[in-house]
Amino acid sequence: MSSSTFSGDETAPFFGFLGAASALVFSCMGAAYGTAKSGVGVASMGVMRPELVMKSIVPVVMAGVLGIYGLIIAVIISTGINPKAKPYFLFDGYAHLSSGLACGLAGLAAGMAIGIVGDAGVRANAQQPKLFVGMILILIFAEALALYGLIVGIILSSRAGQSRAD
Repeated sequence: MSSSTFSGDETAPFFGFLGAASALVFSCMGAAYGTAKSGVGVASMGVMRPELVMKSIVPVVMAGVLGIYGLIIAVIISTGINPKAKPYFLFDGYAHLSSGLACGLAGLAAGMAIGIVGDAGVRANAQQPKLFVGMILILIFAEALALYGLIVGIILSSRAGQSRAD
């Protein structure tokens, strides 16, 4: 590619797109695990207490939100990669990569926590209804982990483009 059509680092967009993919893939892995694990608990609990199934669907919904966090960061990153419009340097690529990894891995960890807590929580709630509020609080704190990753991801992706003074 000639220097007249591209200014910046040739390999930098690779890291940026890798960040976008990482955000979506890892967040969706966390969402899938959380949904599957807590869904097994809901199905198991629903055999004995079918009236509690709709009340126990909360962990499944919370796990599904994790994928949305990854999607948000992936869209933010991918819209920021346009090396033909403005120079895209390695700093920008690394900023986008770290943004995607922060959001994606936080979403993966949160999904694992939501899945485990959701599975055990809905089963325990079927035996002792007083545990519902405690289960919801634990799930909220697990979801907050992914929210922290989203916030850090947004901050890191906003750093892209600040590597050179124009």
